[in-house]
Amino acid sequence: MDTIGWGVLGPGRIARSFASDLLAVPEGRLVATGSRDEQRAADFAAEFGGRSHGSYEALVADPEVDVVYVATPHVLHDEHTRLALAAGKAVLCEKPMTLDAASTTALFAEAADRGLFLMEAMWMACHPTIRTLLRLLASGDYGSPRQVHAAIGFVVPGATDGGEQSGRLLDPALGGGALLDMGIYPLTFAHLVLGEPERLTAVANLSALGIDLDVSVAGLYPGGATAALTATLTSHPSVTATVATESGWFDLPSRFYTPQRLRWTSYAEPAGSSEWIEPDEPVIGLGYGNEIQEAHRCLRAGALTSTLVPPGQTISLMGQMDTILEEIGVSYRR
Repeated sequence: MDTIGWGVLGPGRIARSFASDLLAVPEGRLVATGSRDEQRAADFAAEFGGRSHGSYEALVADPEVDVVYVATPHVLHDEHTRLALAAGKAVLCEKPMTLDAASTTALFAEAADRGLFLMEAMWMACHPTIRTLLRLLASGDYGSPRQVHAAIGFVVPGATDGGEQSGRLLDPALGGGALLDMGIYPLTFAHLVLGEPERLTAVANLSALGIDLDVSVAGLYPGGATAALTATLTSHPSVTATVATESGWFDLPSRFYTPQRLRWTSYAEPAGSSEWIEPDEPVIGLGYGNEIQEAHRCLRAGALTSTLVPPGQTISLMGQMDTILEEIGVSYRR
């Protein structure tokens, strides 16, 4: 595999960011784009390269596609990942992989049965700055993480009127809501830093259509560590994160899920002294490039799963969201 050929299934907004970063990864190239709207696929291919297909079936049948990036709405991830796996293609599926833990578990089982690579596109877990933070915490030189705070969100048109409009983020039929689309980032961040939660509890503001417009989660983690995590479709939070230890705290500035660097503030003398810390390796583009590199590493090694985004982590996070959705009264069952 000198060059790995990618196929984009669903040329939407996040696929544009992904394809832009793919251009910065020399060992990968966009071979083809597939959409139910042939013109949309053609426009995407004209901008980022490769050929276009007017159906998802034609995309996964393309012999030059080694791995399919599934970037359709959440509710379609299961169907489209299975479509690619059935065609014998490796898959990188956007988060959340499905709408519940049971379906996610079944997808990984199917990929394993077929001997195919499958990974959730949780690019934050592959980000060099996040990985640097985890290395520093693991060293013990900065104390043990005791508290995590993380906030994410933005104002979605129509959300402040109660969410009656039916754009993707507000539409229950498309897996809308703050938790699945954005709350997965704070939850994953806390999971990476603190481990598997022992207890989660949540409150939410629901729309007239029954999806969560705002959600706040409190978590208890091993050793008594805690987390306060929020996601919103109705306001503009700082989109920052902090990790507090008995020795000081780490700050991840705006867009904590793709930070260019992090800051350590020590509580020791002189109290309040700070230093900026650069990541151990370069951030490729927005950070999708590092996720792409991880997928390439796995494919070249013949691995069916990633160590940076392992199936157990993906399934656990989906289970955590199952618990939260049940508590706040949101259901995507048809």
